[in-house]
Amino acid sequence: MEKEGILLGAAENAVSKAKSMGAQLAEAYISSTKELNIDIREARVETMKLAEEQGLGLRVMCDGRTGFSFSTDLSPHGIEEAARQALANCEKTAAEPYNTLPAPGRGYPGLDIFDPAIREATVEQKIEMAKYMEQVARAYDPRVKIIESSAYQDGESLVTVVNSLGLSAIYKGSYCGIYLALAAAEGDDNQTGFSMDFSLKYNSLNPEKVGREAAQRAVRMLGSLPVTTRKAAVVLEPYVATGFLGLISAALTADAVQKGRSLFAGKKGSLVASNKVTVIDDGALAGGIVSAPFDGEGVPTARTLLIEKGMLVQYLHNTYTAAKDGVSSTGNGVRGSFKGTPEVGVTNFFLEAGLTPVEELIKEVKNGLYVTEVMGMHTANPISGDFSVGVAGLLIENGEITRPVRGMALGGNIIELIAGVDTVGNDLQFFGSRGSPTVRIAEMTISGQ
Repeated sequence: MEKEGILLGAAENAVSKAKSMGAQLAEAYISSTKELNIDIREARVETMKLAEEQGLGLRVMCDGRTGFSFSTDLSPHGIEEAARQALANCEKTAAEPYNTLPAPGRGYPGLDIFDPAIREATVEQKIEMAKYMEQVARAYDPRVKIIESSAYQDGESLVTVVNSLGLSAIYKGSYCGIYLALAAAEGDDNQTGFSMDFSLKYNSLNPEKVGREAAQRAVRMLGSLPVTTRKAAVVLEPYVATGFLGLISAALTADAVQKGRSLFAGKKGSLVASNKVTVIDDGALAGGIVSAPFDGEGVPTARTLLIEKGMLVQYLHNTYTAAKDGVSSTGNGVRGSFKGTPEVGVTNFFLEAGLTPVEELIKEVKNGLYVTEVMGMHTANPISGDFSVGVAGLLIENGEITRPVRGMALGGNIIELIAGVDTVGNDLQFFGSRGSPTVRIAEMTISGQ
């Protein structure tokens, strides 16, 4: 507990110093992080990087104005300089009646988010795990020719938040993960595949499953051919559905709504999706890769129901946007690091699983496309929700997956897409902090040749 005590003392010192220099409200956020990245190629370590960072972000408020500064120097002199800079910056900002800090009082969820086994495992063991993924993939099929990246990653963090209203909180968290990207080839045909597994528990990582899944994804697409333009059911596998879900994440923040940059503005209490669609953000999710007892402002994290059976019921808030709307923060004041102020963002963000097994979901499709890959999702407009993307996948004919196809495009609007969902699978999967089960859209136009 020695380091925790030192950081908590530094945060309390920063708040006290800022108050003594004239701040009406003050908040100190200190994070100490460590991250390991190992990349293997052809059974050899290509890169290995260990990065550590520690610093203080200090926010002050005077007469509705906010000032911020950060420093990696936690000595009394460094803290005093940070306070002086934050107060100087405060004078340069406009007054806002909603600038405030959260008060203490609510309890924090008890979470199991630190695994000593991650630190106890040797670097050699972590290298072997990445090598093993590569071996499994190559053994799956001789057509697996190129391993683009076989990677292991882990990190741990110690986060402290103290403010002048009496809030004082600290937590320690860690995570680990493996990732494999590869290419399979047959003649002139090359197809890529990938898989990942991120977890809070080192011993739950499954390199064999990741290796096999990445190879299978690539091999199943060999021999794919274009198809003609058609109207058909579209089934999105979990990774693809998660990508589409990402298009609405920013639009569900109160910050985007208040700035008129959300396609959900003014729609609270209205149907915005099919009644099969329930979207949740849960910063306290058991096993969630970014779960934490509190957000970047010290507000307890919680499960927030955003869309319930198609109806928009809530936006995500930090303390500022909540004050502006006259509601409570949802615990979504997220920070990338100590170098920035808390923005409104998602935590563990996902589409709730349905009850239908995937096999049954596919069996009901007479004519459709099982989409396994999307190209160009970054070109979608997050404000309007419009998208036009290239897709590849597997043809569904009379309830059976028949052959791989490519060279198609899907276009439309994300609101229309989620309104067209007629079945949601029971296979919720997370890819980092976002997740979705398999999703079926009743009908879409698939542009082909």
